[in-house]
Amino acid sequence: MLMAELDRRRRTNILALYRPYAKQREFHAAGAAVRERLFMAGNQLGKTLAGAAEAAMHLTGRYPDWWRGRRFDRAVVMLAGSESYELTRDGVQRLLVGPPLNEEDWGTGFIPKSAIQATTRRSGASGALDSVTVRHVTGGASTLLFKAYEQGRGKWQANTVDYVWFDEEPPEDVYFEGITRTNATRGAVAVTFTPLKGLSSVVARYLMEKSPDREVITMTIEDAEHYTAAERQRIIDSYPAHEREARTMGVPALGSGRIFPVAEETIRVDPFEIPKHWVQIGGLDFGWDHPFAAIACAWDRDADVFYVTKTYREREATPIIHAAALKPWGAWLPFAWPHDGLQHDKGSGEQLAAQYRGQGLALTAERATFDDGTNGLEAGLSDMLQRMQTGRWKVFSTCAHWFEEFRLYHRKDGRVVKERDDLLSASRYALMMKRFARVKADAAAWKFTDRKVV
Repeated sequence: MLMAELDRRRRTNILALYRPYAKQREFHAAGAAVRERLFMAGNQLGKTLAGAAEAAMHLTGRYPDWWRGRRFDRAVVMLAGSESYELTRDGVQRLLVGPPLNEEDWGTGFIPKSAIQATTRRSGASGALDSVTVRHVTGGASTLLFKAYEQGRGKWQANTVDYVWFDEEPPEDVYFEGITRTNATRGAVAVTFTPLKGLSSVVARYLMEKSPDREVITMTIEDAEHYTAAERQRIIDSYPAHEREARTMGVPALGSGRIFPVAEETIRVDPFEIPKHWVQIGGLDFGWDHPFAAIACAWDRDADVFYVTKTYREREATPIIHAAALKPWGAWLPFAWPHDGLQHDKGSGEQLAAQYRGQGLALTAERATFDDGTNGLEAGLSDMLQRMQTGRWKVFSTCAHWFEEFRLYHRKDGRVVKERDDLLSASRYALMMKRFARVKADAAAWKFTDRKVV
């Protein structure tokens, strides 16, 4: 009897057992800073699970100790839906309430059974609910309304709400209607989906329209901790080639617009100790509202293979903070930097590159250029692509943020979209200036005369 009761309590309060992966935590935490969030991930990696867990927390007010996301201190009104009522029932409703066709098990979803006060049914779809009334910890009652995209935007217009959860990609008009419903309350919108529709208008809004109130988090099969390496490979191999990146990496199909149309596995390598005779160089991309980025690279001159070995990316921090993070890489490491490092700070009047030199970083004497003094973007991208295609560009598998940018780097109307490219830009600067790469200072067995490497 005791074991049965413990099992019942566990099954009817699974919210208390939710332990997110790192990428799910990142998605949750972003809600504290932005109104619009997109959790773009591969199939069966936990994006909808994370969406459901967070929705249940807002409805009940039951936030765990580790929670760093947004908190509502009162009962809320929430809209949640998917493409059709059947899909809403089988996905969103099932995860929040429990098995749709077995009413006895309602309360085994993320909304604890003790918090479900009332439900109303929807006609026309067996087992589908229209609404759920949820007890909030403050004593109030939250309202959860289930919707479907197939209804069109008109059916999403009736309510002013605190939170909207779109599970699977909504049509643009439905998405904007969801945002509108939250304007009066300064509420939030969360979207969880696998980007099988390519660079749609909703995906483009997150990837190409910069806003301090919008964030996209991507999750790949490598981030799903419940799969073994063998299981991951089996899943990857099971998908057709043209859907593989979307279904396993959460990468929208960019088609001919992708700048680096190269299979990720051909450039990814496991980390290893850099041989003492290899030369190394870093690259910087300055930023404030868009992130400041830095990379460390190693060049095997014998095989002419260029490796990205370390990455750093942080927004809205000062040169003191960035330099403190980079100095452990080695005071000897030269850093290539772009032309905007010649600009002067509006407050101090000091040149931006000089500020980083003053913090102890070994910036190269000149801004990043090719040997002939040019610095064309297309020439740099072409050099990187040719190296990737010929096996002469490799990236350590630990550089997760670098791969995030790599997957989404694309053109629109023939022009490079300069968004989410901070680490890639830093990599390009380092490659352009590889002639200034140096052997690690403490490689005592390799005492070379300093020279430019062509």
